[in-house]
Order: sequence, then structure tokens, then C-alpha cells
Amino acid sequence: MALTVADILALPVMRAGDPDVLVDAGLDRVVRWVHVGESPAVAELLTGGELILTTGGPLRSDPHRFCTALAASGASGLIVELGPAMPRIPDSAVRVASEHGFPLIALRREVRFVALTEHVHRVIVSEQFHEVEFARHAHQVFTELSMRRADADDIVASAAELLGTPVVLEDSAHHVLAFAEHGHTAAELLTGWAGRARTDGVGLPVGADGVAFARIVAPLAEPSRRVSTVLERAAQALALREMVERDRAALEQQAQHGLLDDLRSARVPDEAGASARARTLGLKLARYYVPLTVGVDIEVGSDEISTRRRKLQVHDGFRHALGLAKLTAISTVTGTGLNAVVACTGSDPTAAVDRAGRLVIAEVGRVRGVRAVHVGAGPVTGRIVDAVAGLTEAEHVAAVVAAMRSPGPRVYRVADTRLRGLAAMLVDDPRAVAFANAELRPLLTAPDSADLVSLLRTFLEASGNKTEIARRLHLSRPTLYARIADLRERLGVDLDDGESRASLHAALLMLDVVGARSG
Repeated sequence: MALTVADILALPVMRAGDPDVLVDAGLDRVVRWVHVGESPAVAELLTGGELILTTGGPLRSDPHRFCTALAASGASGLIVELGPAMPRIPDSAVRVASEHGFPLIALRREVRFVALTEHVHRVIVSEQFHEVEFARHAHQVFTELSMRRADADDIVASAAELLGTPVVLEDSAHHVLAFAEHGHTAAELLTGWAGRARTDGVGLPVGADGVAFARIVAPLAEPSRRVSTVLERAAQALALREMVERDRAALEQQAQHGLLDDLRSARVPDEAGASARARTLGLKLARYYVPLTVGVDIEVGSDEISTRRRKLQVHDGFRHALGLAKLTAISTVTGTGLNAVVACTGSDPTAAVDRAGRLVIAEVGRVRGVRAVHVGAGPVTGRIVDAVAGLTEAEHVAAVVAAMRSPGPRVYRVADTRLRGLAAMLVDDPRAVAFANAELRPLLTAPDSADLVSLLRTFLEASGNKTEIARRLHLSRPTLYARIADLRERLGVDLDDGESRASLHAALLMLDVVGARSG
């Protein structure tokens, strides 16, 4: 614990001098060292944190200037021993000390300065030794934790033990990842945590390469050197663990990518070989396997490194979501997201994948720069090789969902895509796009194109129900009838004809898919 001016005044050797505190502001200032100064120029030699002892010599010539210089130098305080040469401290010195919040103390009895400085320096050096020893011990504790690849719970618990106070590890969204109660209940410690996380106690970011992925907090601690030391060491251990895990995950991901690539290229001929390799990569043996494609609309980073980092964060979010869903998978990052084969050990694989999909959308959606997440699932199978073959269907479904207007946050399957799915399959055929443009050209080339297309879309979605159309567009009946008549005249078709409606609907879906791909 750092020694303050107040602590020194309480020492017996100081009390023997009958101290009179003339200015009590700043008594909590930390004293780094004690100097005896009888020269008016002593302030020029100080570096801050010194307590000055004097018999009053520097105060005789210009007390105002001397005290001002001491305050400006960062000195912790001034102690003056009164005597025949300095029976009282000048008023100007007291005024300056008061103005600067600078401790000023008069000793009314003689004190052996050498005894005082020796005692204080012994305490300071002893305290510094204890701080160095504590820092060495903390370094040893966290080095040992890193060497044995301890998890976050162990690192946080060790930090709490060293500090004697609770410690919490949170992510960037203030979700608690690990905590050590240390004499407090979880309810006391974590109730209302998200609102208190940034204001309570002392905290430090946890990260590497300038990117913080978490924050370690001692919520009940006051700032001190020991708290900073422990939290810094703990943050380093957590960051090192994260980097090691990412390196291991990168190797594992490379192996999973190789397996999926081999399976899709038919380089693994049978289920036995596929299952054996998949199990070595963490995929559990299961009754059902489901192909999954996660399409991600993400902002391109300012450089290749930041873009790659975001894609890795997307994959980390996917793996975290599967962990929350208690499922295993082999997966690979693609240009637009990732592909995976998910193992489902339960009796209802559809429900399991639906729950996992919602978690994936939530976790991946938290990655910085992600604008939208779409999840498409292929058919449920009992074999890994069949699930890999089903990735083509999952990719198609995810692409179709990306072209939908405001799709819900859920897993989609081919049965959910229907005609829109057919449009997505045909969009690369120039003849299909030419058909859509020909059908809608009278609207697309008009000055009020957006309003006309919106009216047509609403008309088709409402199956021509004019009451519903008027409600959705907030139009009166006469105005709506006039606009529909104008729409019919521009298109040159009978809007009550089923084939005309189907043709126009298909054209709109085709343009939606084209717009989603280009946008």
C-alpha cells in the first residue's frame, strides 16, 4: 500500500515533533521519497512525489515563490521545523499552499530529520519490495496457468484469489463469460451487470493485435498498482489462450475444409472413410446429419487483413452458436459465408437445426460489419456423404433467402423458397432476365417506376383484393381504381387473368434476385 502524507504524519517519530497541519488539503498524496531541502532552488531538482523537510531557510527570502515552485514541481508536501530562525511560517506561504491544495505542516518541536527520513525510506523501500515480490508472484501464477492452457474460469479465479475480490470476464456485449464470486453471491455480483459494467470498479480490455474481444473487471476494487498488475497479467493470459485456441482452430478448420472438399469432389469413396475422418475432427457419431449453409452479407474491410479477420469472426460466431446448441459440425468458410454438416443426436433433427440456426443468426449478427445472416438447410440424412451432397441444395436455399425482401430470422428449406427458388436457379440464364425485363419494361422505363412497381407488387401479393390493397397503400377506393386502371393500360394485359398475374409475379421475383445479387 502506497505511503501518503497522512501516513507519515501518523508515525511516532513525526508525532514527537508536535505537527501543526496548516493546510490539510492533499494529505492523501502519495509520498515517493523524502528530501531535506534548505536551498530555494530545491524545487528544480524534484521529479514529483517528494515530501520536503526544511528548517525554514528557503522561506526567509521569498516564501511565495518557493511554495509556488514546490507545488508546480509535483511535490507531495512541505514540512517546516520551527525554531529561532523561523518561529512561524509566513502567511504568504500558507496562502499559496491553500490555493494549490498543497499540504503544509509546521513542527513545533525539534525532530531529527535523519531519523525521520531513515524511517520513512525504510517503509517506502519495504513497500516497493513487497510490490515487486507481489508482481513476481502474479507473473509466476499466470505464466503457469498459460503453460498448462488453463481455461478462462481458472484464470479469472486466480485473479480474484490474488486480489481478494470478485473478478468478472465479459464480452463486448457485456455478456458474462466467466466470474469468480470470492465471498459474494452471483446475484449480488451480476444483477444489473450490463448497466454497471462500464462504471463499477477497475477494468482492462482483453485482446491482441489491437482488437479487444473481452474485458476483465474487478467490480468492487479501487484503482491501485496491485489491481492493475493482476488484471494486466490476467488479460495477457486470456489473450494468449485465445491466440493459441485460434491457431489450433485454424489448423482444425483447415482439416475440416479439406475433408468437405474431398467429399464434394468424391475423393472419399465411402461412408466409413468419411465417418472415420469426421470423428477425428470433432463430429459426433449421430443418427442424423444436416447440410447447412450460412450466407453472410458483410461489409468489406479497409484492407485484406481486416476482411479476413471479419470472416474468421463470423466462423467463430458460428462455432460458438453450435456450442450453445450442444451440436457438433464440420465446416468451411466460403466466399459468401460458410458451409457445414451438422450432427444431430436427438430424435428431432429439424427442431435441433432450427434452434441452432436462430443462435447462429444471433451470434454471427453480432460481428462488426455484418448486415444480414441467412441460413439454408438441405435434406436430413443418415449419412455424412449424403449430407455433403445436400450442401448444393442448402447453398441454393441460402441464396434464395438472401434475395427475399425482409426474410425472418430462421432456417429456410427448399419447401420455403418455391417459385422464388426457381427464379434464383434461372437468374444466370440471360433469357430469363430478358423475359423479366420485357414483362415489366412499361413500368421500369416510366418516370414513376418505383411507385408503379410497388403498386404491382402489392396487387399481386394481395391477389387483386382491392380492399386489402387500399388498406396497405393507404389509398381511397376511387384513387386506387384509377391507379389500377392506369397500371393495366401501361402493361397492356388483363390483371384479372391468372396467367398474366403468374407471368408478372415471376418477372418481379426474377428482378428481386438480380437486385439482391448486384446489391
